[in-house]
Amino acid sequence: MGGLVRAVEVDSAAHHAGIQPGDEVVSINGHLLRDVIDAQFYGAEEHLHICYLRRGTLHEATVRRHFGQPLGLIFEHPTFDVDIRRCNNLCPFCFVLQNAPRMRRALYIKDDDYRYSFLFGHYVTLTNLSDEDWRRIAEQRLTPLYISVHATDLAVRRRCLRNDHAPDVMEQLRWLADHGIQTHTQLVITPGLNDGPHLVRSITDLATLYPHVMSVTVVPVGLTKFHRYGHRTHTPAEARAMLDEVERWQAHFLSQFGRRFVYATDEWYLISGRAVPPHRAYDGLDLRANGLGMVREFLNEWRRIRRSELPMLAPDRLRYRSALLVTAALFAPILRSVGRQFTQRSGVPVKVKAVTNQRLGERITVAGLLCAGDVINQLRADPADLEAADLVVLPRLMFDHPQSIALDDLSPLDVARAIEKPVALADGMGDVVDALRGRSKLMFHPTQEEPMIPVASIGGWAVEKYL
Repeated sequence: MGGLVRAVEVDSAAHHAGIQPGDEVVSINGHLLRDVIDAQFYGAEEHLHICYLRRGTLHEATVRRHFGQPLGLIFEHPTFDVDIRRCNNLCPFCFVLQNAPRMRRALYIKDDDYRYSFLFGHYVTLTNLSDEDWRRIAEQRLTPLYISVHATDLAVRRRCLRNDHAPDVMEQLRWLADHGIQTHTQLVITPGLNDGPHLVRSITDLATLYPHVMSVTVVPVGLTKFHRYGHRTHTPAEARAMLDEVERWQAHFLSQFGRRFVYATDEWYLISGRAVPPHRAYDGLDLRANGLGMVREFLNEWRRIRRSELPMLAPDRLRYRSALLVTAALFAPILRSVGRQFTQRSGVPVKVKAVTNQRLGERITVAGLLCAGDVINQLRADPADLEAADLVVLPRLMFDHPQSIALDDLSPLDVARAIEKPVALADGMGDVVDALRGRSKLMFHPTQEEPMIPVASIGGWAVEKYL
């Protein structure tokens, strides 16, 4: 067991120890390394004795790490055995259990690894931990952790997980609180399963552990056309009622805790047609990876772009003078409004194409789960908009993967070649402006060779980076 080194930071402790890329770090101060967490924990000492393998030969180095000096080791994999803890639940809303055939290989692996929760903010259920795992969490203070609770009532939670042996999550959260570990929690709400009085109990129970439980995120269930357990998604009226309930809780906790504590993901607002909250309503929490505040971030960035960059955007000096922005059904109304404003203020024709998710089913309406094949087919089926655009802009989240591929294994370059148009990837309208100017770093042309452009964000699709 040991970690394969990809890079070493200049002037770091590891650099002065003589460690090089390609070495395999085996231990620090006598502790065998299981993953990057061990390296960070044991590498935080002032005096370091590092054992490493170079081309199969064991070497040792002793170095002093000065205050504030980084260890400086960047590993190929965060878990050195290249393994990940598998989930032992069978949640009816699990994406893996309702996936389409012939998708990316790792999409069929159910991961539930507390280490990825600590490192990347992945939500885990705490149902597969050993006694040694619990000891390690306390010893190394792996905080915060991100926990999928779904329901605090044990019987209801076991139904949500379809696991008759799932432990009492409230007991686990109390244990974590007693050992100084903070948590962010989520409740994926399925109509008729864990809503209504079950949701009230869950929020009430979790609030008893504040501030150790730092937040409760309420998430609407997502179901593909391959779902087999008879559940359904929320109606717009139910989404509005959920937001009313969340806002009542927020008012209560704001007066009690000084923060809102319970938060609704962006999907509830988009489903119901309500405006997303202002930035201050998220109380400084960064839970965007869980779908909380991404739309607000987009809109705030758009306001800055509208003030600072659009007045200086000269259409006759652009590399591309028109664009077609592709998104999924849920975000399309907001993007269309922004696209109209963009055109009115800049004179640059910008249109929006909402792509229906045929591969996973029309109930899947978020851009991050769009398949490239659906984009290609629907752009080809509507040639007028495609022909009028010099440039097609796709959501970067579609390709947030180490190999820069969508769920169906196709790349942005595959899309560019299929539609015979240059393709750019974007997170916000600033990226669209850069693409129109020809300055985008995520640009793909139909005639180019396969590029080596990193698309994935840090921690994005982290499971698939190592499987």
